[in-house]
Amino acid sequence: MIPISSVLESREQHFLETKELLESQQFTLGGNWEYDRGSFDRSLDEDHKVWLRIPFEVLVGNIDSIEVDNEAKIKLGTPYVLKHLYREGNDPEASVRVVGALFDQFQSPSNPDADVEPQWIDRAKQALQEVEQLF
Repeated sequence: MIPISSVLESREQHFLETKELLESQQFTLGGNWEYDRGSFDRSLDEDHKVWLRIPFEVLVGNIDSIEVDNEAKIKLGTPYVLKHLYREGNDPEASVRVVGALFDQFQSPSNPDADVEPQWIDRAKQALQEVEQLF
C-alpha cells in the first residue's frame, strides 16, 4: 500500500454527490463498505490486481448504496494504491464442500500487500489528478 497525497484528503462531501462524481471516473463503492465507513475503488489494470482506493468515514447519517435520497456526509481520507496477487490455477488448499462453496466463492489474495511498481504509482497519481479537477 502506497499513500498518495491529495487535495481530497480531509475534504467533507455529500456521499451521493461524491459517489456520482467518482463513478464518472470509473470508481465503484468498494465491497468492504460499512454504514460508517468505506472506500471508492478504481482498478488500474485489466487483471484487477492494482487499485487506487479513496477511503472515507461517515460524519453524518449512514451510507446505503441503494437509497436515492441519502443525505449522508463523508470525510475523504488519504488515497492509496495497492496490489493484490492471486494464485493462478487451482487453490492447493481447496476442498470440495457444497455448502461452503455457496459462501466462499472468491479466492483470497495470496499476497494482499504486494509491492507496487512505479508505473502503477504514476498511473494512480494521474487518475487522482483527473478526479481532483472534478472537485
